[in-house]
Amino acid sequence: MLNSAEILQTINMFDRQHLDIRTITMGVSLLDCAHPDAKVAGQRIYDKICRRAERLVSTGMEIEKEFGIPIVNKRVSVTPISLVAAASDCTDYVSFAAALDRAAKTCGVDFIGGYSALGSKGMTKGDENLIRSIPMALAETERVCSSINVGSTKTGINMDAVKLMGEIVLQTAEYTKENDSLGCAKLVIFCNAPDDNPFMAGAFHGPGEPDCEINVGVSGPGVVRAVLAKNPDASISELADIIKRTAFKITRMGQLVGTEASRRLGVPFGIVDLSLAPTPAIGDSVARILEEMGLESCGACGTTACLALLNDAVKKGGVMASSRVGGLSGAFIPVSEDEGMIAAATSGALSIEKLEAMTAVCSVGLDMIVLPGDTTAEVIAALIADEAAIGMVNSKTTAVRVIPAIGKEVGDTLQFGGLLGSGPVMRISKCSPERFIRRGGQIPAPMQSLKN
Repeated sequence: MLNSAEILQTINMFDRQHLDIRTITMGVSLLDCAHPDAKVAGQRIYDKICRRAERLVSTGMEIEKEFGIPIVNKRVSVTPISLVAAASDCTDYVSFAAALDRAAKTCGVDFIGGYSALGSKGMTKGDENLIRSIPMALAETERVCSSINVGSTKTGINMDAVKLMGEIVLQTAEYTKENDSLGCAKLVIFCNAPDDNPFMAGAFHGPGEPDCEINVGVSGPGVVRAVLAKNPDASISELADIIKRTAFKITRMGQLVGTEASRRLGVPFGIVDLSLAPTPAIGDSVARILEEMGLESCGACGTTACLALLNDAVKKGGVMASSRVGGLSGAFIPVSEDEGMIAAATSGALSIEKLEAMTAVCSVGLDMIVLPGDTTAEVIAALIADEAAIGMVNSKTTAVRVIPAIGKEVGDTLQFGGLLGSGPVMRISKCSPERFIRRGGQIPAPMQSLKN
């Protein structure tokens, strides 16, 4: 039985501490939409998404109203399109992106993810066709998100795909430069990409998932910071326990929404992704949690240790609250989407090198980082390779989402608006990795991949 204090505490989490369901994401398999005729395949894709997701937005709004729980985004993820489009006679896959965008608009969802390819050990012709179409696809659509998996602990890192993605990121920035290179904010390059991630821009519906399912992404960095602020003299061990208890409460809310959405939509409930996903709003920052632990600024020595503690405690608390925890689950560190990180990067306290160290212990990687417009494709590819190596060796998901700011330099700022926020152009080493990147080939899988 809930007492009045617990009810008031929950209301305060929603009203003042930015607790919300960040997304309910419907995963839809498109494997049965493949057809030799690209037009037929595109129509099948549109029809199936609209059939499956026609009530997703209205159901989310009903749950919001009935339970008083904010649900910020309603989204769809689909089977990696390279797997579906490869059966067609088409080599330019932009028409498939157009079909996804049209379906997203018809259903009213915020974003649709899955314009994706899985190329960790090599690229099929379908993978390469999709990758080369990404700049135009993201320039010509509004709600489509793209992701490419270039490595895994089991397979190693596909350096040919890494090299190509360095070029594609730069081309995407050029194609969308009139809109502050926004296309790059919808493009993620992964190592160890999860099949059930509900968060954009990296969501796709893995080929091993059911025909349709509901995944929920929960977020509450403001709640965690507020609880820590009430315990200024707690020891490190006590901080970990406080975060675990808070994560437990947040995850139970996600479990409730996921179960209810699954029941009403008549599709299986997949997972709850408990990720502390910040926003540009004051009081909704992962960086401010780290500072509440005792750092003068995010980026100071000790930042990686504080983030490791936070990420571990969030996972442990979430796992105790639900048997369905999955996706990424941990703490996100997207620079432009986090008010505290924007401030730290602008002041010079937070560098790309420090962010890279932090990615060894957070739940994703180098996220929403704005680079100088003259950054070369080889430097971007080498950054992707560095991040993929961290993920491969540590058996964790890592990712790169960077925005080369065409025509801008260190000290300038890009304004994206909404949840994407704004980002200062950050300094990156200009020492050339070109000879390394041009070698191509495969970085072999590490010893820890041999587990059988």
